[in-house]
Amino acid sequence: MGRCGRSASPTTRTATARTACPRSPSVGTKECTMTDSFARLDPNQGSRRPLRAVLGATAVAAVLAGGLAAAPAATAITGSTCSAGYVGLTFDDGPTASTSNQIISTLRQYGATATVFPTGQNAQNNASLMQAYKNAGLQIGNHSWDHPHLVQQSQSQVQSQLSRTQQAIQQTAGVTPTVFRPPYGETNGTVSSVASSLGLRVVTWDVDSNDWNNASSGAIRQAATRLTNGQTILMHDWPAATVQALPGILQDLRSRNLCTGHISSSTGRVVAPAGAGTPTTPPPATPSPTTPPPANPGTGTCSAAATKGQEWGDRFNVTYNVSASGGWSVTVYPSNGQSIQSAWGATRNGNTFTGSGNASFGVTYYKGSNNVSWTPTGVCSPR
Repeated sequence: MGRCGRSASPTTRTATARTACPRSPSVGTKECTMTDSFARLDPNQGSRRPLRAVLGATAVAAVLAGGLAAAPAATAITGSTCSAGYVGLTFDDGPTASTSNQIISTLRQYGATATVFPTGQNAQNNASLMQAYKNAGLQIGNHSWDHPHLVQQSQSQVQSQLSRTQQAIQQTAGVTPTVFRPPYGETNGTVSSVASSLGLRVVTWDVDSNDWNNASSGAIRQAATRLTNGQTILMHDWPAATVQALPGILQDLRSRNLCTGHISSSTGRVVAPAGAGTPTTPPPATPSPTTPPPANPGTGTCSAAATKGQEWGDRFNVTYNVSASGGWSVTVYPSNGQSIQSAWGATRNGNTFTGSGNASFGVTYYKGSNNVSWTPTGVCSPR
């Protein structure tokens, strides 16, 4: 994925967190924050790319709408009836030479598809792999030029980040994205306005695989079992564990009669890929989402807002106010060099905090050797 620069934030700021995502090791930055389908990470982690491969008997001759490249039309994960609906496998920060083709190959083997969110910089530098995305029938979205904190940039800078990426993807893959996942899942009025002007729908994700945080292949596979009709999971194509987990994820989806789909630029939810045909048993209906759609339809909603509090020379406090109708899990994403000193108000396991209902908890962060005072975002998921 692209690089993620960050700048010091004001002493007090509030940010609504949805989901977070990482970045690729080559870039040394993370990304991850969630809402519709976003993700946000620590700028020092990397994430690379996702791919979607399609298996099907019939070739689609024209470029599909929604930033999809024409390819053999995927009907379903081999052996699945799609009676339980469609879910989205997404891979950020690609393409990557060492892993993209492996992911594409596995998707093809299972007759599955995915949505990839490459950075413009990586797209420009890997034209052949962008063609591989297209030829595999993957949906290609926009993930900014080099993965910065867009909420810290001016309108002209955001415009440049998104428009250059649109051009790079068009030039290398021959498709124009219609969905945009902001780095770190961070967005504001400026980002939303610029994206809309370029015909892009801002999306995040519903389930965070935590592959950017060194999750094991088993943990990544387990995270995918939480997917339900219309939802997306955040993954990256650079972690070896993600590549290893993918066959098991696809097997599990097949056993649950779930098929892989693409993200609708109209609703931000996952639907059957264009050209996939109608499943023998219609998937269950889901409520029309608002903007953004609920974090986890059917199991409750969840959001977390981070507010920076007292600050000292080498550390600062952040309070996370959680709004949830049931149990929740919030993962926080410290910036480059930052680390957690202490926390209170919720059960902690590493960078993840759990609780239930409307609640708040606090974290004291060390600024680190780079003296970074950026307020870490918290990504909330119902549980």
